[in-house]
Amino acid sequence: MAYFSYKIEHDFGLAPNPFGGYCTLAVCKPTIRNNKNLQMDDWIIGTGSTKLDRLHHLIFAMKVEEKLTFNDYWDDPRFQYKKPEINGSLVQMYGDNFYHQNLNTKKWIQENSAHSLESGMKNLDHLKIDVEGKYVLVSKTFYYLGDKSILLPKRFWEICSEGRNMKGPSISERVAEDFVSWLQKKYSIGIHGDPINWVKYNRYL
Repeated sequence: MAYFSYKIEHDFGLAPNPFGGYCTLAVCKPTIRNNKNLQMDDWIIGTGSTKLDRLHHLIFAMKVEEKLTFNDYWDDPRFQYKKPEINGSLVQMYGDNFYHQNLNTKKWIQENSAHSLESGMKNLDHLKIDVEGKYVLVSKTFYYLGDKSILLPKRFWEICSEGRNMKGPSISERVAEDFVSWLQKKYSIGIHGDPINWVKYNRYL
């Protein structure tokens, strides 16, 4: 079993997207989603950043249980609710199921979403990064804390990525296993808070 962690700079419920009983990582972090060493039952851990004023805070953790192509994710009946509706609720606005390919040309389609331009047109910068990941990671065994994130005990700080890139092989398996055991005892599976950056919408709620 392997463990991958990264620092979250913003949290809108898009990456990861914890809604509807499945936590999915479909955009951003292509080095994790397309990592040759990533296997089923590996763990992905997202911790806070100075930008969020939550350094060394746990925001989410998910056990990888499926790897889907973008086209399979787009077509899967389980994930139709994750197709974004820009004028819908915050959950709908930040849906992450918006990439698929034209069956004839194989060109990428980026539906109007949080990663497209404000006009709804394709954002090529986001598209390039997102599709490099190749896979959408899916989990039903996840713990999403969001704005209820907590400062990790210092014995687990080794798990946290201190830079811009992911942290993987350098994480001690013993520390990571202790972390997962601690997490499973402390929390039930599922959502425990709202996305941190939703606070900007509070005046509209």
